[in-house]
Amino acid sequence: MKTRKEKEEQSRKLREELAHVSTVILSTFQGLNVEDETRLRRTVESAGGRYLVVKNSVGERAAEGTAAQPLLQGLVGPNSIAYTAADPVAFAKALTKLAKEIPALTFKAGLVEGRVVSVDELIAFGALPSREELLSRILYLLQSPAQRLAGTLAGVARNLAVVANEAAKAGKFGGEGEGSVPAQSE
Repeated sequence: MKTRKEKEEQSRKLREELAHVSTVILSTFQGLNVEDETRLRRTVESAGGRYLVVKNSVGERAAEGTAAQPLLQGLVGPNSIAYTAADPVAFAKALTKLAKEIPALTFKAGLVEGRVVSVDELIAFGALPSREELLSRILYLLQSPAQRLAGTLAGVARNLAVVANEAAKAGKFGGEGEGSVPAQSE
C-alpha cells in the first residue's frame, strides 16, 4: 500500500502530464488478463500515449485544474486512463481497434481537445480517417482541378494543331505558294 506522500507525488506527476495532453480515455481494466493488459500498454505506447491504472481519489486530485477535471471527477469502481498529447484520431483508432479484439476492455468516456465525449463519440472518432489520409485527400482534391485544366488546355492545343494540319493539307491557307503544303488527293 502506498503512503500518503507517495500518493501525493503520483498525483502531482499525473497532474503535470494531464496539463499537456489533448486526449484522455477513461476505461475499466476489470476482466483483462496479463497478456491483454500488456497488449493494451504496448498499443497505447505505440500510439504515443500512456496508460495508467489509477486510484479514483488520486485521479480526481490529479485532474484538478486541468482539462481532464470533468472527466475524472466522481469516479466509481476500477478505472484506468490512457492519454496522449499526440494525434487524437490515431490514438482513438488504435484503442477502438484493440477494444474490438479484447471484449473486456470497455470505455467509459473520453476527453478530446478539451471536450468530454461519450463512448459512442469515441468509437466514431476512432472510425475517422487518420490525419495523413485526410491531408492526402485534400491534396488530391486541390490537384484534381489543376490536372483537368492542364488536360483541357493540352487538348485545345492538340485539336488546334490537328485542324491546322488538315486545313493545310486541304489548301485552305492560300494557294500553292511558298510555305504552303500541297494538297494530296486520296
